Amino acid sequence: MPESSRIGIFRPLAHRDFRLLWTGLAVSLLGDGIYLVAIAWQVLRISDSPKALALVGLAWTLPTVLLLMVTGVLTDRLPRRRLMLIADGVRLLAIGAMGVLTITGHVRLWHLVVLAAVYGAGEALFGPANSAILPDLVPPEQLVEANSLAQFIRPFAQLLIGPALGGVLVRTVGPGWAFVMDAATFAWSASMILRMTERPSVRHPDADSTHWADLKEGFRFVRSRTWLWASMGVATISLLCFWGPFEVLVPYLIKNELHGSPLGLGLVFASGGAGSVAAAAVSGQRGMPRRPLTVMYAAWALGTFLLVGFAFARSLWPMYLVSAVCQAMFTILMVNWFTVFQLLVPTHIRGRVSSLDWFISTAGVPVSFALTGPLAAALGARHTLIWAGAVGGGVIVLTVLFVPGILSPERDGSLAAGRSAQAA
Repeated sequence: MPESSRIGIFRPLAHRDFRLLWTGLAVSLLGDGIYLVAIAWQVLRISDSPKALALVGLAWTLPTVLLLMVTGVLTDRLPRRRLMLIADGVRLLAIGAMGVLTITGHVRLWHLVVLAAVYGAGEALFGPANSAILPDLVPPEQLVEANSLAQFIRPFAQLLIGPALGGVLVRTVGPGWAFVMDAATFAWSASMILRMTERPSVRHPDADSTHWADLKEGFRFVRSRTWLWASMGVATISLLCFWGPFEVLVPYLIKNELHGSPLGLGLVFASGGAGSVAAAAVSGQRGMPRRPLTVMYAAWALGTFLLVGFAFARSLWPMYLVSAVCQAMFTILMVNWFTVFQLLVPTHIRGRVSSLDWFISTAGVPVSFALTGPLAAALGARHTLIWAGAVGGGVIVLTVLFVPGILSPERDGSLAAGRSAQAA
């Protein structure tokens, strides 16, 4: 694929290692989309309660959050390619075990809880390494296109094709074989990463350097930049409001109040994928907006607020539309955030800052899953979605715009300097 391609989003594919990473990621994300439907339907089959699904979600996200402080330092100390290979192996074993237990009829809720925790540990290892390695694979002037392509394939596979395929698999051959299909995608991802060029760790710590010293350096960097710590902080509260209600209550409403099928759930997720794909394609073609952080926050607020739309839906068709717009907004958010992050955070510290980003931003996710079940029992599923969307989108995200310095990279020339530094 020539770098001069008129379709901007495809230009980074001219670089071999990025192309390999992208190919592996595309297939593993397809498996993740299958998993979204399979795990929801299997848990609700065992225990038809939002609390059970929330428990599995808590088990998945809590290890991810707790381990990020370790994996971020490892990302700056060890070759990132090697860490991603280990992460794919861990996730393959966890999801493969879910499949075997389900197919043989031995699966219990506690099995899924334990294996979801193992899967979450693999996520904690893969995420920071993947985020940190991407700027090493493409030139800085193609970071917007590379992030747009990543955000294009993520919803296309994880939220569009994957859930639709997952709905078909769960309905025809059962969730066990859907888990097996997901596990196989991690084997493919590992095979692609294995073909990438091995890069040495970007940093060789002194003998006196400790894990804690490395971590404090990352904390100091984040603390000195308002746009970083404020964005991470608001993400904690926003995801607390959004993630549990979306992952737990939307499937619950579809199955129990709208009397939908696994395919119906898959198509709701797939509609979100279609919206994300469109948003990523437009972002990749147009490049970075003049005020990327302002655009990011506007999209973030609207995407979170649209939880209210799910609450008012009385059939699947409105859910398709709400899902499409909601996920399109989150794609715009992610493209702009990753691009600004990669331009302004130096490579030698990027792994630690990335892990802090993941840790602080997602710290509210386990709490979100823990609270969703009790709140839904007390308020009802629909009222929980309304309050979560109104508080998370209408109040929390927009409030951060009043923090002094939150938009400073747009005004003080930092982004232009970041491009120059990356190019050097």
